[in-house]
Amino acid sequence: MAKKPEHDRRPEVMQSDKWLRVYVGGKVVADSKKPLLLRAQGQLPVYYFPEEDVRMAHLQPAAEEAQVAAQGEGPWPEPPQGRQLFDVEAGGRAVPGAAWRVTGAPPEHEALEGHIAFAWAAMDAWYEEDWQIRVHPHDPYHRIDVRPSSRTVRVEVESETVAETERPVIVFETGLPPRYYIPKMDVRMDRLRLSEKTTHCAYKGTAPHYSLNEEGSGSADNIAWYYPFPAPGFEQIQNLIAFYQELVEVYVDGQRVAG
Repeated sequence: MAKKPEHDRRPEVMQSDKWLRVYVGGKVVADSKKPLLLRAQGQLPVYYFPEEDVRMAHLQPAAEEAQVAAQGEGPWPEPPQGRQLFDVEAGGRAVPGAAWRVTGAPPEHEALEGHIAFAWAAMDAWYEEDWQIRVHPHDPYHRIDVRPSSRTVRVEVESETVAETERPVIVFETGLPPRYYIPKMDVRMDRLRLSEKTTHCAYKGTAPHYSLNEEGSGSADNIAWYYPFPAPGFEQIQNLIAFYQELVEVYVDGQRVAG
């Protein structure tokens, strides 16, 4: 097995060339053309701003017992460095524990010293250049390839075929199994019903889900999804149906694929 690149195995600090802005209460609280990005494989990236690019008037020291707001640092096992925590107040809105300044950074993260980060989900909006970024920052090493194919893909639920096609679109995404998107004409849409579940992908967009309906041989919840309005670059999968091979049986060229 090939050895993983060093940048995939441990957290690293990268210089970003993107113009980055953060909004709270309709006000810009940070605006930088030289942000840093802390990233590692399997972690949500975190942007860090030079203090001179942060509107410090909107930041107030948080109480000593305060905790970082939800999704403040991604799922890092431990805070990667010391920090001074702030509440963010702007436009009549107050967000406790939503920003922190790095203090006492270790040598491998010394570039972050004195920089300020914001809890992604606690902010109202993030922009890279003039494009709003949703869910979380993009990892520059996270790759997604979308490829039309002539493989034969068949989907079964409890031995019932609910989809079969020779014209799938396959999405190859770093860290995930291939996903097989099937035209609705090749799916038993009468066997599916829209569920209440919706997921959000930072790269592809918002995906409503389908469950198997309660008629026929059986039922299963949230077994498939689709993107009615995918993000730019993913037009090929618009309105195509993908099934979780973890929840149903997916066969590709006659061989069952694992989830």
